[in-house]
Amino acid sequence: MKTAAVFALLASGAAAFAPAKAPASSTALSAESDLLEVKEKVPCFGATPLWTPDQPVFIGENYWDKLTTEYGSEATGTFLRAAELKHGRSAMIATVGYAFHKFGWTLDNISPHEYLSVTEGVKFADLAAMTPLEAMKHVPAEGITQMFCAIALVELYELTHKDGKWAMDEGGVAPGLKAGGLTGDLGWNPLGVKITERRRLSELQNGRAAMVAISAWVFHDAIPGSVPIPLPW
Repeated sequence: MKTAAVFALLASGAAAFAPAKAPASSTALSAESDLLEVKEKVPCFGATPLWTPDQPVFIGENYWDKLTTEYGSEATGTFLRAAELKHGRSAMIATVGYAFHKFGWTLDNISPHEYLSVTEGVKFADLAAMTPLEAMKHVPAEGITQMFCAIALVELYELTHKDGKWAMDEGGVAPGLKAGGLTGDLGWNPLGVKITERRRLSELQNGRAAMVAISAWVFHDAIPGSVPIPLPW
């Protein structure tokens, strides 16, 4: 009996010092409420509409909605649109360069210099005789490095500037590192062209066309017979 009493006493003492049962986690409740919350649809500027009897929808609308509401936010949509815009600009520059090469408007006919690289023995005329893709492969490493540095300067400028001005905050955080900070707008408009929705849409659509064009040209040079796509009829 004494032994049983001792065990009972120890059990009651342990229960006194045991932590009380924690209430339901508020974090779990908030997470559940976030899942149940219906977020507003984020508009997609420049979307290509498809005709439907009820209302117009655009290509990839389901993916856009998931990326901007379920997996991200409106700032995610801003970043995605900026990425498409910059890829389109790069493609437009590449398309113009490719066309110049195809038409024979190359630096061997324009530049007063004969060599692209004297140390490597690379002449402009040698590159002009190649396809644009082969010519890029023969550009020396120093030339590729210069291209990389020029692109890096543009990217760093956008990362640290807003409306064409230095915009680092007191904490040393670049505006481009904040949510929605990268918009593709460098704030560089020396001609003072008025920016309208129509012009923004035109740039976006021309960029899309250029991405398709430069991809087709590269495939044509890299894989003979791949472009145009052979059709069964």
